[in-house]
Amino acid sequence: MSATITPVEAAQPASSPVSRKRRLVRPVAAVIAGALLYLSFPPRPLWWLVLPGFALLGWVLHRQRLRAGFGLGLLAGLGFMLPLLHWTGEEVGPVPWLALAAAEAVFIAVGCIGIAAVSRLAWWPVWAAAVWTLDEAVRARVPFGGFPWGKIAFGQADSVFLPLAAVGGTPLLSFAVVLCGFGLCEAVRQFRAHRRTGRLPRAAVAAAAATVLVPVAGAFAALPLVDDSAEDGTATVAAIQGNVPRLGLDFNSQRRAVLDNHVRRTEQLAQEVKGGKVPQPDFVLWPENSSDLDPYRNADARIVIDDAVKAIGVPTVIGAVVEPDTGNLRNTLIQWDPKKGPVDTYDKRHIQPFGEYMPMRSIARIFSSDVDRVQRDFGPGKKVGVFDLAGTNVGLVTCYEAAFDDAVRDTVMHGGQLIAVPSNNATFGRSEMTYQQLAMSRVRAVEHSRSVVVPVTSGVSAVIRPDGTVVRKTKLFTPDALVDEVPLRSSLTPATRMGTLPEGVLALIAVAGLGLVTVRSVRSRRSR
Repeated sequence: MSATITPVEAAQPASSPVSRKRRLVRPVAAVIAGALLYLSFPPRPLWWLVLPGFALLGWVLHRQRLRAGFGLGLLAGLGFMLPLLHWTGEEVGPVPWLALAAAEAVFIAVGCIGIAAVSRLAWWPVWAAAVWTLDEAVRARVPFGGFPWGKIAFGQADSVFLPLAAVGGTPLLSFAVVLCGFGLCEAVRQFRAHRRTGRLPRAAVAAAAATVLVPVAGAFAALPLVDDSAEDGTATVAAIQGNVPRLGLDFNSQRRAVLDNHVRRTEQLAQEVKGGKVPQPDFVLWPENSSDLDPYRNADARIVIDDAVKAIGVPTVIGAVVEPDTGNLRNTLIQWDPKKGPVDTYDKRHIQPFGEYMPMRSIARIFSSDVDRVQRDFGPGKKVGVFDLAGTNVGLVTCYEAAFDDAVRDTVMHGGQLIAVPSNNATFGRSEMTYQQLAMSRVRAVEHSRSVVVPVTSGVSAVIRPDGTVVRKTKLFTPDALVDEVPLRSSLTPATRMGTLPEGVLALIAVAGLGLVTVRSVRSRRSR
């Protein structure tokens, strides 16, 4: 890439303070861009900061060499991921947090190499947004099953772009937001070029305008897909938040106390129903890990659960740790009938590496001795979880699974009229984690046009309408029971029907852009 040197620049020695400051401009801007992306995520209602964040990142990467693209992208990734994932070190110290944030930042840096490469093409915001979406797709799958946290779509629960989730899922939502941000960058570039030269290239201006306006127009056009009407009637659901006796990793040592808290709050709800204070629920949802005592092996746990379910008198979903005689543990949701007891189960399919199972244990131990807290690994389930609860088909997504597109979509494709996301945030204290995860469930509600109920042990439990609106929620570390009448739906959004197709198309666009850059580079070398 050729550069024009002004007389002022020519007069400055390469090591002068002015020269050094100018070299720092892009690195500092890259960090600021990443920080803006972080600030656009919950619990802050500042979703719109993502647009100047990507506009700034687009300026930082535009026409940069690939090596510079990696370095600048790494800085942006660290500015984004370090604060976003701070909760991962809440109880285990900074080393695992820093390692995870650095690994995710490297993924972003690799994507930024591609963005720098395609920024030389006409309509570069389109190619660049597709590359970012491809990078998110890869990050959501590898290594160890992927880590989708920080997907741009998950910061858009309050955004004007949210209806696009119903069109093409989280990949299209991410793409549209990133495209608009890069489009703003190009619009500013064209405006500055016009002021400097007086020229107004129509094609470039049209491209800049289109990349800003089309995503916004598409979002407004998708509004009719956002519908919270009751297609299949309604169901009255109760979500129990029993709370934990204390914060941190050691809450597991109080397993019986956690169970008793959820039993007590369910029995209290039964008394409130009998007293006419709240309506009788059709079914009840307990959180993940509400019984870390295996009720199949522990008679005391089985008795108190059975008593609580009989007291409320309706099917109840219990989150339990199941300990088979051999093999891995199971993070299991149990359908508990007031007359028959346990009648069905769902084993969590996307289990959390370095949390529920420990890959590369000997290496991980170098970074943190807390790996030995996981003495027996959990194993993944295989079947999709849909329970028939008093005539309502409830799709089950356990905690961490809410971040994975396929886990949520599968439950709807298998007949789920409502989605339940039983979760446990106790190990992350009062951090932002529970709010980030709640935002995922709000996006999923719109993506699949389903009510979503989130029972949590100690975080923020909530009831969410199919339009993403939170209608009921609890406070942190407060025993509570949310009872609400929710609409049931069975129609499928385009996003649900198409599955991975939008993501695949966007990945092909990204690959095509990178291929075009490669071909041009080869031709340029041959012509020299």
